[in-house]
Amino acid sequence: MPSTPDVSVVIPTRNRPALVLRAIRTVLAQTHRALEVVVVVDGPDDTTLEALHTLDDDRIRVVQLPAKGGAPNARNQGVLAARGAWVALLDDDDEWLCTKLEAQLAVAATATSLTPIVATRLINRTPRAESTLPRRLPKAGEPISEYLTVRSGLFYGDGFIQTSTIMAPTALLRRVPFRPGVCRAQELDWTLRAVQQEDTELLFVPEPLVLWHQDEDRDRITLTNPWAEVLAWLRASRDLFTRRAYAAFAMSVLGSMAATTRSPAVFREVLSEAYRHGRPGAIDYLTYLQIWALPPAVRAKLRDRVLGRRGDRRKAVGVDAG
Repeated sequence: MPSTPDVSVVIPTRNRPALVLRAIRTVLAQTHRALEVVVVVDGPDDTTLEALHTLDDDRIRVVQLPAKGGAPNARNQGVLAARGAWVALLDDDDEWLCTKLEAQLAVAATATSLTPIVATRLINRTPRAESTLPRRLPKAGEPISEYLTVRSGLFYGDGFIQTSTIMAPTALLRRVPFRPGVCRAQELDWTLRAVQQEDTELLFVPEPLVLWHQDEDRDRITLTNPWAEVLAWLRASRDLFTRRAYAAFAMSVLGSMAATTRSPAVFREVLSEAYRHGRPGAIDYLTYLQIWALPPAVRAKLRDRVLGRRGDRRKAVGVDAG
C-alpha cells in the first residue's frame, strides 16, 4: 500500500460479494495508482469477508461494522478511516472506467475553490436502454438545486449526480457527512448541504466514466417508494432549495413515489406542498399530471424510447451530451 495514497475509495457493501468484487477490480484497474480501497462491510457478513480475502492487493482495507447501519452510515465510517486527501465514493453494484480518478484529479487541479466537489458523467444502463447522465453540465451562476431538479422534458431532467461519480476532499466529507436515515436522494441531500459550505464548488468531468447498473430484478433503494418519508425530508430541507427547485422535486421525484398510492388525498397533499412552498413551472404541472395518469411501467417505456432516440441522434451526429 502506498504510504500516502492520494485518493481513498470508499465502498459500502452488504451481502453482495460478487458485485463488490467487480466494483473493486475496476478501482484496482485505475490508471491513477496512488490509492487505497476502503471496503465497509455493513454488519455481519461472512460470505462477503471470505470473498474479499481472495483479492491479493495491499491497497485494500476492510472495515467491518458490528451491525447494519445503512449506506450513509457505512460511507461515513469509510471516510473516517480514509488516509487519502481525497475520497471517491463507489456503490458496490457500479463500475468505473479506468481513467476516472485520473480525470477527476486533473479537473480538481483547475478548481478556484479550496474544497471542490468533482463529479463525472455516467452511463445509465437498464435492462431496456442505455443513456448518458447528466445530459448537460451546470451553467455559470445556475443554482445547483435547480440544476439537479428542474426538468426540461416530461420524462427527464438535464442535471444529475450519483454517489459513484463523486470525489471530494476528505476534510469536506468529514465536515459534511452523509445523513443516516435519508432513504432516498442521498446524493442530492449531501451535495446541496456540501455546496453551502464556504469555498466549495461543484465541478464535472465531461466524459462518462461510471457505469451505473440499474438491474430491476435486484433489490435496491431506488426501487422503493417511501413517499411520506421523502416528503418529511423535503420539508425539513426547504432551505437547501430555491422555490423553483423545491416545486420541481416535489412534483417529479416525490410525485412519482406518491402516485403509487393512487390516493386523491395524497395527490392534493403533494400538489399543495409544491404550490405553497415552491414556484412550479408549466413543465412541473404537466409532469405531475402524466405521472399520476400513466402507470409506472408505461412511463418507463416511454422515457426509455425518448432517451434512446436522443442518444441515437447524438451518436449519429457526434454531438456531446451537453
